[in-house]
Amino acid sequence: MEYMTGPATSSQGNILCCECGVPIPPNPANMCVACLRTQVDISEGIPKQVSVHFCKQCERYLQPPGTWIQCALESRELLTLCLKKLKASLSKVRLIDAGFIWTEPHSKRLKVKLTIQKEVMNGAILQQVFVVDYVVQSQMCDDCHRVEAKDFWKAVVQVRQKVLHKKTFYYLEQIILKHRLHQNTLRVKEIHGKVYLYK
Repeated sequence: MEYMTGPATSSQGNILCCECGVPIPPNPANMCVACLRTQVDISEGIPKQVSVHFCKQCERYLQPPGTWIQCALESRELLTLCLKKLKASLSKVRLIDAGFIWTEPHSKRLKVKLTIQKEVMNGAILQQVFVVDYVVQSQMCDDCHRVEAKDFWKAVVQVRQKVLHKKTFYYLEQIILKHRLHQNTLRVKEIHGKVYLYK
């Protein structure tokens, strides 16, 4: 094994940048990285500020068009939701890395640092790092809105029974619990032997 004491030499000679004249290894654009960045912005067209909707009552985020999902701060699920907001813009570049930058939990801001690559000018590959700022906007989800409204429902089911025992009601209750239909039910009332289910 040999060690070199002088400056490292490469088998390939350097060329001068066509813009500033700095010696650089040859590349398809014949420009240094600094000059190439002044000529081309590969993050152009990707929004730097985006809004996400958050329900304070149930602490869920809106995943368009109408799904509300539970995500912890700086979780993989929340990062996926944030990146989906940029899906159309990111289709023109190659996403190398994405991660959260810490922000104060009460700041109503999420910051995501993205690293992207794109082929520019005669096949030169340029890499860029930038931050997208997500503004967290409060919006009540439909489920919480129904609970808050109290008298708002889509359907009312009335079950009647004229017998001394309540076996049918108990059986119906077990079916509702088995199929998890109680999760979408606002309330259940019993008035004079009748059961009302509000959904």
